[in-house]
Amino acid sequence: MAENRLPKRSEVPEQSTWNLADIFESDEAWTAENNALKEESAQIAAFRGKLGESAEDLLLFFRKRDEMSVRIAKLYTYASCKSDQDTAESVYLDMKNKAFATIMGIMSASAFADPEIMTISEDTLNLFYAAQPELEGYRRVLYSIRRRKDHILSEAEEALLASAGELGRAPGGVAGVLRDADLKFPDVADSRGESHQLTSGSFTVLEQSADRVLRENTFRTLYGKIGELKNTIAATLDAQFRQLLFFSRARHYTDTLSASLDETEVPVAVYKNLIEAVHDNLGKMHRYVSLRKKMLGVDELHMYDVYVPIVADVDRKITFDEAKETVLEALSVLGEDYTDLLREGFKNRWIDVYENEGKRGGAYSSGGAHPHPYVLLNQKDTLDSMFTLAHEMGHALHSYHSTHSQPIAYEDYVIFVAEVASTCNEILLMRHLLKRTNDKTEKAYLINHFLEEFKSTVYRQTMFAEFELWMGNTAESGSTLTADLLCGKYHELNRAYFGEEMVSDDEIALEWARIPHFFYNYYVFQYATGFSAAVAIADRILKEGKSAVENYKRFLSGGSSTDPISLLKIAGVDMSTPAPVNAALAAFNDLMDEFEELI
Repeated sequence: MAENRLPKRSEVPEQSTWNLADIFESDEAWTAENNALKEESAQIAAFRGKLGESAEDLLLFFRKRDEMSVRIAKLYTYASCKSDQDTAESVYLDMKNKAFATIMGIMSASAFADPEIMTISEDTLNLFYAAQPELEGYRRVLYSIRRRKDHILSEAEEALLASAGELGRAPGGVAGVLRDADLKFPDVADSRGESHQLTSGSFTVLEQSADRVLRENTFRTLYGKIGELKNTIAATLDAQFRQLLFFSRARHYTDTLSASLDETEVPVAVYKNLIEAVHDNLGKMHRYVSLRKKMLGVDELHMYDVYVPIVADVDRKITFDEAKETVLEALSVLGEDYTDLLREGFKNRWIDVYENEGKRGGAYSSGGAHPHPYVLLNQKDTLDSMFTLAHEMGHALHSYHSTHSQPIAYEDYVIFVAEVASTCNEILLMRHLLKRTNDKTEKAYLINHFLEEFKSTVYRQTMFAEFELWMGNTAESGSTLTADLLCGKYHELNRAYFGEEMVSDDEIALEWARIPHFFYNYYVFQYATGFSAAVAIADRILKEGKSAVENYKRFLSGGSSTDPISLLKIAGVDMSTPAPVNAALAAFNDLMDEFEELI
């Protein structure tokens, strides 16, 4: 048996867990609120037919909707976090599903609103603004609704789509339970015959081991087990894209990509520009693959060799306490007010730190900030874990700034800008670590880590984005996303992105089956665009100082008060062009030059 088994949830020290009592004191309090919110549907429905009658009714409706959005966010955050801390605990999975059902009920009850708002004439709206000046606070909300006039349906149709929302999330929910709760892996052996526990959370850590036998066994074991379920997982992905296709066609969009990006006012050209720019820079990725093969000294470079550091003999074990202190030092360039918020999050249990049995894999920030954000980690005391801490707290403080700077109607930022603050934190951390060391080996190790960020965030996520776009096009053509079809396309893309120096092992064709983001509706491309924007912003902060920091904080505090492309321009980046992506990949090439000089 493997040593160091994961603890059960009940065995995790309280100080290492998030304090969800800040939202609800108990499960019973949550249940009471859930029951109360169900009754609110009638109050929402009472506005039906009144939104165009008077400025006062329209204002009261928006105020009620604001109140409901805060309560809904707290309801879902609590249930979701409780479920994620132990996905095998059916009580909290049931709470999560109940929360979503309550939300869908409220959405269904308010389905009349957008069609009704569409019928208000511009002249009437102008009279409303004059009669009730507080409506000015909702001018952009009204614009955001009315600009999508061609995609808003009748009241009855909107109610039907709202009711179908719960069905729409089913594929991702099923796939998530399969991955996190039901999919178990056997232990894997290293070159000395010692056994190691393999989980979704430990996979990357084991793949970073210097023991190549352990890496290969981990790789083949994980994908061998996933391969046994490939048809089931493929069926969930096929269902995911069929529901996206249903909703996009119901709203009269030409395709699923357009439907997704229109919700956040991101031009489709931005998505396609990213893929084109990365294809134009694939030579740099192939250069890095060749460099990795050379540094590892292997005759063949396999996919189980892509995570191991290529600079050996650098001990980078970093405890969570050490990681927190280093992150605070690195982000001090953002000002004392920023680091004070970080300390508050560290001290007051915003973070669920360590992996336990059944805990959701990966890491995230909850997004909401009522009363504050929550962060899930699976801390492994590695350099990568320290960067994950900086990343997720970037999300958390972005949410905090937006929530505390904007009215409720504009406090949520759209997903296109969601990865900018998190990645900016990572880049500032990397620059800090590089600056404070003169040791060539350590500097090379850090640059290797930075190069890996470019590889995994720009190149790999763009490969995911291209795969996702292909899945959407395939579903739109009427074809079924079978396991064989998915594996074939994924393997083809893997070969193109990694180049001829990489052996694209057969097992890597199954990687799509373990990526939860393919159920997030064209989300992954934003990691690559966000990273590119963050490189530019971090460089401005370090070069220009106070003025750049002030502009960056204006961006952090912007919420959804304007469109995301305009928000990023405040921070000095224009993502409507491929220039930031090209500049980021030029920096990637420069880092390889610096790396080769050090070695």
